[in-house]
Amino acid sequence: MRKLAVLGIFLGLFCMSAVAAESDHPKAEFFGGYQYTRLEGGVNANGFDLAFNGNLNDWFGVTADFGSAYKSQDGVSFNNYTYTFGPQISLRANKAYTPFAHVLIGGDHASASFEGATGSGNGMAVLAGGGVDININKNMSFRGAADWMMLHGNGGTSSKNFRFPVGIVFKF
Repeated sequence: MRKLAVLGIFLGLFCMSAVAAESDHPKAEFFGGYQYTRLEGGVNANGFDLAFNGNLNDWFGVTADFGSAYKSQDGVSFNNYTYTFGPQISLRANKAYTPFAHVLIGGDHASASFEGATGSGNGMAVLAGGGVDININKNMSFRGAADWMMLHGNGGTSSKNFRFPVGIVFKF
């Protein structure tokens, strides 16, 4: 019975790899680029965004996203970091572009300093949005995206936040 189970698992994995080999979608995508962030209260911050997406099939993947935002004004320095994970759905119906949507949940770390005094806090982050990858070639795209951000930490919730990452996607 044990040998039969092992044989069944082996054949199942072999069939899955054969099906995966026939598909035309990238198995993994890495994004890196600039991020503009608009935080509740009128704070406009610049930073960067990195994301890794593992595609399980031609329309569904799992994304890990790491974003940052920095602002210095009138002696106050503010930093915000998000690290989120979640599902991403892509529509690969056109070879020229690929629209996508995602919902990402994870953490948020914010810190501020003024004249040597520093404060920081951790909380939860929820990002919902999407964008479009304009295909340059089979292995590279230009991405433009927009996400609504909800940040919750230190007993308060900030839900009027947006981020706009743009950059390059490398496909493997």
